[in-house]
Amino acid sequence: MIDDSKAETMEQQEIPARYSRQILFDGIGKEGQARIMASRVALVGCGALGTVQASLLVRAGVGALRIIDRDFVEESNLQRQILFDEDDVRNLVPKAVAAEKKLRSANSLVQVEGVVEDVNASTIGRLLKGFDLIVDASDNFDVRYLVNDYAVKTGTPWVYGACVGSYGLTFPILPGETACLQCVFESAPPAGFSPTCDTAGVIGPIVGTIASMQAAEALKILAGRRDKINRRITALDLWENRRDGFDLPARDPKCPCCGQRKFEYLDGARGAEATTLCGRNSVQICQRAGTRVDLDALAHRLAPLGSLEKNRFLLRANIDDYQLTIFANGRAIISGTYDLAVAKSLYSRYVGA
Repeated sequence: MIDDSKAETMEQQEIPARYSRQILFDGIGKEGQARIMASRVALVGCGALGTVQASLLVRAGVGALRIIDRDFVEESNLQRQILFDEDDVRNLVPKAVAAEKKLRSANSLVQVEGVVEDVNASTIGRLLKGFDLIVDASDNFDVRYLVNDYAVKTGTPWVYGACVGSYGLTFPILPGETACLQCVFESAPPAGFSPTCDTAGVIGPIVGTIASMQAAEALKILAGRRDKINRRITALDLWENRRDGFDLPARDPKCPCCGQRKFEYLDGARGAEATTLCGRNSVQICQRAGTRVDLDALAHRLAPLGSLEKNRFLLRANIDDYQLTIFANGRAIISGTYDLAVAKSLYSRYVGA
């Protein structure tokens, strides 16, 4: 957690005028702002929820924000992902890179780091080590259960959030105090069972609302105001004008994660190397740690097969009815199919085992 002695030292220093209105708010004040400025936050995902949260947290003055995202900016993102623009689409900029650039210009006092990487069992320890808070902006349950495992094992608080259509929900998870994600949702919904951004769409206002609620809970945690943290699940439907609240269930001693401390996602016993992506007809393929792909050589090999675009981050190839986006670490996004077997076959055929 945040080093109190460091926060006290910062409180004695002059706090920048940009935070004056936040300090005037009794819930934060100088002490809370000093704690926020001494904090380190990891943001898992930088899509719709993530861009709003990142902007709010950086403008609020967190000491450091690491943004971890595996994806690149597409035109369909611009409707709701507020940190991106048309130049990012044209230049195939990874979301984490684009977000870092925009946020550094918004607040140069914050250490903003964009990391273009996938959060999985082999990377999560390295990516999240040393942070005071984890904020969820991911797009699939495998990652959320993985984050939950890591948070419970390390005692790191995190804030869950999700939305689709005009509906969203959020709740904070405080390991050792509240129920964890597996206490609330014993298992992920089966593939194809729940609506996604691709099947039901999503409107910007629900994204902004849920992300703002997540950021508010994050600020309470960072400012040391645990007495104000919402211990309920908040669910909203902005189109149908509904707001519901449910008490978080009690911690379940039989919960595999926080009760029995079996971290199956963290240990790699659960989860998948190939996963469908929310809001698009695509599959992500992950390779083992240490894999590297020579993008120049691959571009030369694929050039006769279809149209190519390439920068120092990735190679995009349009072949037949599919689009392959390959990153230098061997990770790929295969667009044009939800079928994991088809995606793996395409990867093997065009990129290699």
